[in-house]
Amino acid sequence: MSRVGKQLIKIPAGVEVKIDDGKIMVKGPKGQLQLALHHNVHINVADGAVTLTVDNAEDKSQNAIWGTFSSIVQNMIEGVTAGFSKKLEINGVGFKAAVSGKKLVVNAGFSHPVNFEIPQGIEIKVEANVISISGADKQVVGEVAAQIRKIRKPEPYKGKGIKYSDETIRRKAGKAAGAK
Repeated sequence: MSRVGKQLIKIPAGVEVKIDDGKIMVKGPKGQLQLALHHNVHINVADGAVTLTVDNAEDKSQNAIWGTFSSIVQNMIEGVTAGFSKKLEINGVGFKAAVSGKKLVVNAGFSHPVNFEIPQGIEIKVEANVISISGADKQVVGEVAAQIRKIRKPEPYKGKGIKYSDETIRRKAGKAAGAK
């Protein structure tokens, strides 16, 4: 049996969970999320809690799906109540970013500025050299952060580029230090 899957998921006040046509819809103060369910996963909403079950608890693949869907539903509920956020840092001379309408304009050492289209449901703020990405869907927030980081990955010699705020860049010695 899946240890993660068999745990109850409590529904906080102000959050509404509906199940219809093989989809789960979670609505809260930060927005609305929906997810199509796997045919082996069954959801029951009762007494302010969500429980998930599968057809055969002894099957390894169904156990994996059970735990995964339980974690996703938990993240959906957390997303519509508190939301998720990621922070990116821009390091380098002349490297900067600015939000212009529905686009993030990044100057990262190229001959031209890079325009990044901000997806719906995502909010981006830029303060000095820090880009804050926030939203209700954990997967989309992480994907947007990864795409922005991909514009100019940090390089190991000087550390220039876009990196996560909690990421450490392993530095390499330059040619002069290695020649001795």
